[in-house]
Amino acid sequence: MLIGTADVRDLVPDPPTLEAFATEPVTLPGATVVQFISEIKVSGREASLPAGLHPTNPPSVVFQFWDCPESPWGPFRLAQGRVACRSGLRPRGFVQSCVTDSPAAIPALRSQWGLPAMAGEVSVDRGYDRVRAEVIIGGRGVLAITGRDPDPLGNGDIAFTATVALAQTPRGLRLVQIDCDYAASRAERVRPIVDAFEPGAWLPATVELTWPISAAVAIADITLEPHRYVSKPDELAFTGTEAL
Repeated sequence: MLIGTADVRDLVPDPPTLEAFATEPVTLPGATVVQFISEIKVSGREASLPAGLHPTNPPSVVFQFWDCPESPWGPFRLAQGRVACRSGLRPRGFVQSCVTDSPAAIPALRSQWGLPAMAGEVSVDRGYDRVRAEVIIGGRGVLAITGRDPDPLGNGDIAFTATVALAQTPRGLRLVQIDCDYAASRAERVRPIVDAFEPGAWLPATVELTWPISAAVAIADITLEPHRYVSKPDELAFTGTEAL
């Protein structure tokens, strides 16, 4: 059985502190969601995950962008870098980096949801024939992707896996499951292109892109659901999961 081999202190040196588990949903209406999936080198498969998670085959990374015109913290854009994995039998994405352009959103995302949000520039530019998304940290462009030739999908044909993030919680250091509901009003498949990626500048150096797999763009109401589960980062989900 494959399991992660990374030291959690190396994966997330400054995990957020979740002051209390969320008990009420938060909805972000009319958001543009861009998701880009790429294979990564097999040498970084186990080294990109803690022991409580299983790597997928093929090993892959998921970049997800949100462009939210409305939220409790005002308009904001967000980008996540998530390594594809499984918690027990269920597919998940382990967040290794999260960047937002909203100073107001950072403390809320960290203390209310457990996302390791930090400041940066995030852009999502959607046109009729393509979508482009970019992340800039400290003036350095660390990721730029383009999706071309949109092909319409049914609103129910697009799916996103749940997120797990490492955070200090009232129960100690835990992998926090962050469930999001996406009510899509428009969805398209696009042809994925990597314009720029700097290994080690945003995600750990173990995450090295090899070949794009897929990309999609959607207009959706995103609902951050109340927390339901946490698990111990060094113990498999079969025994280390705790219901809230």
